[in-house]
Amino acid sequence: MKNFFRVAISLGVLAGLVLLERKRPLRRERESKLHRDVRNLSVAALGALTVHLLEAPALQPLARSVEKRRLGLLKQLNLPRPLEILAAVVLMDYTLYLWHVLTHRVPFLWRFHAVHHVDLDLDASTALRFHFGELVVSVPYRAVQVVLLGVDAEALTYWQMFLSLSILFHHSNVRLPNRWESALSWFLVTPRMHGIHHSNEPAEANTNWSSGLACWDRIHRTFRLDVPQEQIDIGVKGIDTEERVRLPEILIQPFRDVPEVNAFLRDPDAD
Repeated sequence: MKNFFRVAISLGVLAGLVLLERKRPLRRERESKLHRDVRNLSVAALGALTVHLLEAPALQPLARSVEKRRLGLLKQLNLPRPLEILAAVVLMDYTLYLWHVLTHRVPFLWRFHAVHHVDLDLDASTALRFHFGELVVSVPYRAVQVVLLGVDAEALTYWQMFLSLSILFHHSNVRLPNRWESALSWFLVTPRMHGIHHSNEPAEANTNWSSGLACWDRIHRTFRLDVPQEQIDIGVKGIDTEERVRLPEILIQPFRDVPEVNAFLRDPDAD
């Protein structure tokens, strides 16, 4: 039942963002939205199947064991329950920041994560576009997060909901008033922040790693909000035509040697 409500809320937010993207677009589209949405939702369907068959069966028993056996950091601290759940969400969010950095720095992980970045546009549908292989290789890391931090099933559900809504929001192509976005970016990742992260310039893409709370980029000095969106080319240099990002191409991309993907990782401006 909890999963049903989480999916229902996420779909409602997605629908609302799609409407806002039509009314207040932040960036001009380079590709047909219909083609992109069909492609991205196809990738998302494979990802959802992977989560259902692999991630959920692995994490849920671990989270129950955390609660039953009092495993992990948070269970040893014996915090009041509301504070424990809040701490779990914050710590899961920070360790996801570290994972995101790894997906850009480790060649094997980048091969899979690049499928998310080669999208020619950036909108709410991109938030769902994660290669099933990336979801598979993330399961061991997520399991370590749950056990070492001491995140039980209830806290895990709260974090998953927070993450789902956050990534839909900051991937969206919604133009917020500059004053609102500047204020909001002190707390949450915003569309302009994440637009910079999806730039095809490595010096810009290797910033704004946060997925939920924006504070991690400020703490690690990887925060940027100084690049106008009209100056950003979304994607990976050299992969700039619809033919290169069709569904069959992106599904097999991680298993091929793609020079443009490799070059983006090695770019001397990446640091």
